[in-house]
Amino acid sequence: MRTVFDVSDPDTNAYALLTSVVVPRPIAWITSIGSDGVGNLAPHSFFNVACARPPIVSFTSVGRKDTLRNVLQTQHFVINLVSEELADLANASSAPFDPSVDEADTLGITLEPSELVPVPRVADSPVSIECRLHSSIKLGNSHLVLGDVLAITVRDDALVDGHPSMAALRPMSRLGRDEWGRPPEVVHLTRPERA
Repeated sequence: MRTVFDVSDPDTNAYALLTSVVVPRPIAWITSIGSDGVGNLAPHSFFNVACARPPIVSFTSVGRKDTLRNVLQTQHFVINLVSEELADLANASSAPFDPSVDEADTLGITLEPSELVPVPRVADSPVSIECRLHSSIKLGNSHLVLGDVLAITVRDDALVDGHPSMAALRPMSRLGRDEWGRPPEVVHLTRPERA
């Protein structure tokens, strides 16, 4: 037996279903600055790599949030990885702050200058991805944002043989409802040769 959820039925909450089954989702903890100079720090769990060459990442803003407004105004943003020790702060930054409030400042989150973009990064995040706006697409009640990756910074203590280590990154993920995923158990599977 299976329950069928017809997403055309107004009583079906497709968002709640999708966020419960498309799991785990990486978290883009995005720093941005508005044209008024006010900073914003907010987690977005609709985030992924969109293109390998040239490197492009994507995130989706469900509704027109401060992050989206800032990125469209200033054309730059930074994605910060949410490690296990930063989970509570990332969650706290998801509260509905007034646009005039800088979440990082209010929550005591230390920022530092980025390498190539005029937006700071989260100092305690092990990885940051500095981006320039590539394009955005309105999709229903959401906006898909694509960012050209200009630089990726990784703390030296998170590198093993020049490659980021999952054991050092300890990334959190979003699941359904108020559920978060701790760093995953890592298994190694060699990709098969073409038959």
